[in-house]
Amino acid sequence: MSDIQNGPFIVTGASGQLGRQVVDLLLQAGAGPIIPVSRNTEKLADLADKGVETRKGDFNDPASLAAAFTDGKRLLIISTDDLHPGKRLAAHSNAVAAAKAVGIGHIVYTSFAGPVPESPIGFARDHEGTEKLIADSGADYTILRNNMYTDFLLMGGSQSVAMGKHFAAAAEGKTGYVTRADCARAAAAALMTATGKQTLDITGPQTVSQAEVAAILSDVAGKEIPYIALPAEALAQAMIGNGLPEFMARVFVSFDEAMAQGFLDVASDDLKTLTGQPGQSVRDFLIANRAALLTPPQR
Repeated sequence: MSDIQNGPFIVTGASGQLGRQVVDLLLQAGAGPIIPVSRNTEKLADLADKGVETRKGDFNDPASLAAAFTDGKRLLIISTDDLHPGKRLAAHSNAVAAAKAVGIGHIVYTSFAGPVPESPIGFARDHEGTEKLIADSGADYTILRNNMYTDFLLMGGSQSVAMGKHFAAAAEGKTGYVTRADCARAAAAALMTATGKQTLDITGPQTVSQAEVAAILSDVAGKEIPYIALPAEALAQAMIGNGLPEFMARVFVSFDEAMAQGFLDVASDDLKTLTGQPGQSVRDFLIANRAALLTPPQR
């Protein structure tokens, strides 16, 4: 890893799962000063107790962001979790504008694989738009195009193990799954060390098909779990029939459609180049989380 740049380092979304891991990694590395920002600073109380300055900031409240970002030199913008198309871009535009207003020198942004209008994933356009805003901001930047979280396979995987079948609408498409922990390592490394302007693909070491996921689940469970490829609409209706709201069912199915169409078929060495360590493979992650996969999902 390169020399650590000078802070303060501002981490937005610091009370979320990814943001908190990034803050912890920065602390472990001795980087500083670190300023975690969250809509809910109560969730950062333990950091405040350790003498870390925490600030309140909400991407949907532009007035809160200038104060939250003041005096920062390097900023991590963690993408919001609003799945409705257009909502993220509006929130992110507020964050980029505030960063520009206070003179942030380097912006790190957690984007997503395949951020193009043709992607069936509705919020892909929000990532595309945010990337353009950052590129036009005048600041140096590191855009991290994180692929699908391997962690998401735990929820669906436990259902597949319980049913004895692995259903998806991904056809033969492959995905460069990457763990949330590896994405946190990438974000922390970029925040501390990256210079210039670059866009990186943050992925696992290889792409994996749903048939390969099913084979790994079979090994973990000690029983045959075949992959059953469904049409997208059939999977959506099955999810809705099982009680999932239609909007969420459509979002989940859009991920499978993106896999089927090749938008997530990306594997790169950028994570290893950035952090000095490759990402964890899907097989190693699922084996390490065997207990979770063998626990029947709660209804």
